[in-house]
Amino acid sequence: MLFAGSDKDGVESGKITAAYRRWAEPRVVEGRTYRTNAGRIEIDSVRRVNPELISDYDDDIFAADRGNARDVRRRLRGNEDWPTFLIRFHLVEGPDPREELAASADLSPEDIEDVKSRLAKLDELSRHGAWTTATLRQIQAKPHTRAGDLAAEVGRDTASFKLDVRKLKNLGLTYSLEVGYEISPRGTAYLESL
Repeated sequence: MLFAGSDKDGVESGKITAAYRRWAEPRVVEGRTYRTNAGRIEIDSVRRVNPELISDYDDDIFAADRGNARDVRRRLRGNEDWPTFLIRFHLVEGPDPREELAASADLSPEDIEDVKSRLAKLDELSRHGAWTTATLRQIQAKPHTRAGDLAAEVGRDTASFKLDVRKLKNLGLTYSLEVGYEISPRGTAYLESL
């Protein structure tokens, strides 16, 4: 989920704890934690609502920092045929475990074997063959390069390439940047072990 303007500030401060979204289907799952541009949030509930039945007195309007029901409806984006969802969430305090993992460059032999095993599994399940080590080396050689440019170099479409890099990020091996990626200290230590 992305938050724009004052909504981003409200989520960051913990003031905003609800959002209305028009989606073809729910994009978040109750109980999961998501990284957003306003910090990490945990989803407390996801419920389909009829925007025409939202009342000016619903507490969720205020939790979403909206003035009234009309304001909620006016700010809905997306296809008008899509359902509207009310998402309740709370800000998750503390450091992101993935950031802590990525920053750790001191890998034991067991850590290296664990990373190798996980990468081998990703390669095995891939429809386009082994990609993990080559992608790590590509990002290491060309940090701050657009995902589309990196994908084109290896003959892949941008969307699936970005999805694969996200898998590497989840293992603490890469960082996402404003433009492109870079290898994390953990990723560097892993590549040096090969």
